[in-house]
Amino acid sequence: MNEAVKSHGTGGFSEKTSDMILVVLCSAIVLVVAYPLFYVLVASVSNPYDVYAGKTFLFPSQFTLDGYKAVFADDGILSGYANSIRYTVIGTAFSVIMIYLTAYPLSRRDLPGRKFFSIFFIVTMYFGGGLIPTYLTVKQTGLIDNIWSLFLPGGVAVGNMIIVRNYFENSIPKEMIEAAEIDGASKWTTFIRIVVPLSRSIMAVVVVFSMVAYWNDWFTSMIYLGSDKAPLPLILRNILIKSSASASQASTISGGYAELNKLTEMIKFSSIIVAAAPMLIIYPFVQKYFEKGFMAGAVKG
Repeated sequence: MNEAVKSHGTGGFSEKTSDMILVVLCSAIVLVVAYPLFYVLVASVSNPYDVYAGKTFLFPSQFTLDGYKAVFADDGILSGYANSIRYTVIGTAFSVIMIYLTAYPLSRRDLPGRKFFSIFFIVTMYFGGGLIPTYLTVKQTGLIDNIWSLFLPGGVAVGNMIIVRNYFENSIPKEMIEAAEIDGASKWTTFIRIVVPLSRSIMAVVVVFSMVAYWNDWFTSMIYLGSDKAPLPLILRNILIKSSASASQASTISGGYAELNKLTEMIKFSSIIVAAAPMLIIYPFVQKYFEKGFMAGAVKG
């Protein structure tokens, strides 16, 4: 009788049934999220005509590495990788430092003009000067063809800053900060020795967001930097444009267009994998901190 009440007395599912439903739902969500990337991976080593004909689902069709060979045959691919790694490391470090230095003062309720500065930052999320005024500003400051043009104009990602500010307000014990100040610690000492060590989880969130943003950014580099400083996404874009142009020029040659167009399609899929691989490798190592920090930094009612 008691078991029956436990299983059906509340009118819901049993514990075992609920677990099975959750497993099925989670598996379905993983499939929906992961399969597109898996499909691109399979398509990158398959005949593109078979891909568009729907002949590839779980396994490659007419396995080939011609797309990857074409991508890595370009002389700029290694320099593009090196530039992207350099920009991502510098940009992420700079962005995290600027966000922390901005978010912590705004999290302090005793900051003079706190409301004004908060509104000021929020306004920049919705209104901007536009591409031409921004370019002219960067040019007047002498940052054209300088890698700092990638970092200084957008050094503080306001959305990330708000997440970090919320974390400081809701997750850092105010008693610890007050105790440190009573013991004679300066605000800078309190920030470095207490706030920063206690906020590693939210730091992982900001690091991931910044890394992905800088790694995928090609438009800013195209505007401000020379071709010798181009990052990987811009190199891959140029490779694809060259391949597409070659296919168009070969359209008048019998059989030439078909082969070059086939190669162009393979390069599309291969470029996605080449560009996404580093971030996919790094993410599992910070996933635990990412989830914890993102939830802690969410807005609480």
